Amino acid sequence: MSKLETNTIDTVSGTSTLQVGSTNTSTITLGVSGDTVNIPSGVTIANSGTATGFGGANTPFFQVIKTSDQSISNANSTKLTWDSAVTESSSAFDLTNNKFTATVAGKYLFSVRVGFYDSDNNLKRTTIYNYKNNSGYRTSDFFMANGGIRNSTVYDTWIEDVAVNDYFEVYVLQNTTDSGACNVEGGSNFETSFSGFKLI
Repeated sequence: MSKLETNTIDTVSGTSTLQVGSTNTSTITLGVSGDTVNIPSGVTIANSGTATGFGGANTPFFQVIKTSDQSISNANSTKLTWDSAVTESSSAFDLTNNKFTATVAGKYLFSVRVGFYDSDNNLKRTTIYNYKNNSGYRTSDFFMANGGIRNSTVYDTWIEDVAVNDYFEVYVLQNTTDSGACNVEGGSNFETSFSGFKLI
């Protein structure tokens, strides 16, 4: 193998296309570990082949749901439990402790949906408390001044800066006109779900 040392490779006069490699070439390597390959401003990269190793992956990701109802007492903040992971990367969600712990830092998109049900039609207020590192920091709720409804669904979606080992949990609160308990709904139709993934 020979080594060519030069500062500039250019086309011959009268041509404008430079090709590196030909019929004997199977792999072209630019630089070695630690080098910087610089693409100046204004250069266009046109790809007609297969690009691998670029961009990133939306991992970790998870989506968990409740498959059974959870009874929520009146006027008490209650942590939601999750029964099943619909999808996740590398066991991203801890179903035992009902929380997501980040293993990769970055910006994440999170989404929560909680369905409340009271058979006595006494729902007055239903609230989601999103917790980060055991501290409530986001609240979404539905409030009906006179109460008297059976179903309520509360949603929240947000983008969050996340560090490694930050963890996230969902708490809920409800008030009924008769001060009784109500249920957070579970089922296969995603009545209650929690999902998130890292943005590229």
